[in-house]
Amino acid sequence: MKIAIIGAGWAGLAAAVKASLDGHDATVIEASHALGGRARGIKSLNNSSLPNGAPAHLDNGQHILIGAYTETLALMRQVGVDPETALLNLPMTLQFPDGLGLRFCNWPTPLDALGGIMRAPAWSLADKWSLLRASIGWQLNGFACEASLSVAQLCRGLTPTIKAELIDPLCVSAMNTPPEQACAQTFLRVLHDALFGVQGGSRLLLPRVDLSALFPDAAAQCLQRQGSHLRLGERVITLHIKGSKWCVQGQAFDAVILATSASNAALMLYQSAQVATESIAAKLLSWARLAQTLRFETIATVYAWSPETMLARPMLALRSGPSAPAQFVFDRGQLGGPMGLLAFVVSAARGDRASLQAQVLAQARVQLGFLLQPVQTIVEKRATFACTPALPRPPQSIAPGLLACGDYVAGPYPATLEGAVRSATQAVALLRTQHN
Repeated sequence: MKIAIIGAGWAGLAAAVKASLDGHDATVIEASHALGGRARGIKSLNNSSLPNGAPAHLDNGQHILIGAYTETLALMRQVGVDPETALLNLPMTLQFPDGLGLRFCNWPTPLDALGGIMRAPAWSLADKWSLLRASIGWQLNGFACEASLSVAQLCRGLTPTIKAELIDPLCVSAMNTPPEQACAQTFLRVLHDALFGVQGGSRLLLPRVDLSALFPDAAAQCLQRQGSHLRLGERVITLHIKGSKWCVQGQAFDAVILATSASNAALMLYQSAQVATESIAAKLLSWARLAQTLRFETIATVYAWSPETMLARPMLALRSGPSAPAQFVFDRGQLGGPMGLLAFVVSAARGDRASLQAQVLAQARVQLGFLLQPVQTIVEKRATFACTPALPRPPQSIAPGLLACGDYVAGPYPATLEGAVRSATQAVALLRTQHN
């Protein structure tokens, strides 16, 4: 088949790689001049340098992977990236600068989690028992619950310590949605896959290269080797259907996969519906209206630097609150970057860029004891969809020969790289079914 993939983020590139390796003729069309979407390497504002003049390779957001990201890891290998080299593999850890919190043992799954819980230094027997009791209950119920439940409601029987030091940071990092608003069923799916779904699923995988090198650049090279086409700096406004073909920028394709953001895809379909037949227009409008009901959350990444600064671990959890917004800090010096460069992550961020940066720098002084200089603060206002209970998400199939993929389409996961990659795999499989 001759397939157009609109969008060159992780979902679009994954779809193109899957399609090309299946023998299809894939063309990727991207509005910007950069690959990777919301997970890519960028240049800092100061000529890609730190205050001391050292080069700094930054990302447009600090991402992590876990061992349960089986589709993502397999795809990285397919395009020639070695996860063992590109990712630092550690036991799952949610430890704070004072050493408290949870760190899994280096044991087989699920004993790694059980050992970490039992060894948590500051958790009382009541804390540990509340978590073990809840975990056994979730497992006995098949990691399923009422669709209307929030994470806060699901975890109401847990002690305040477990909520503050495990549930809250885990929920906001995995779902970028506060526990009071986050979908409990999706949270349970994440817990199941990380703790029970695959051996080593809970392993923490931290990128040691910038996000462009982690997958997008290698994917582009793979596509070029396969004879596929990459067209950057080309924005698609309208799709036209002629018979059984979809026309994109005047070129006919057997199928189209929309791999743009939900809002851009909806806008494109509204435009396309104006020139489509009545039956096709109804399908396009129905999908676009559903996509427009999604709400989005902001993620801010504050990069800051101080000479010879080094964390006790490559990643630490932080105690967050209204005036201390960052939930995690990453030591980029321990992850292949320049020494002294830290990346603070503010999930479900509120406030403007300058205020967030000032609050994070003050938080670093109090919780880490570091006086840091700001390097760059990146705010992704529509970083992820708000993963709320019983949320209707747009389906992958839009119309005959027209599908969507991305971390926001219908599926069991929140907005993650794994969700984006899996949706791409499913989109290509659906096209194969439709074509047959």
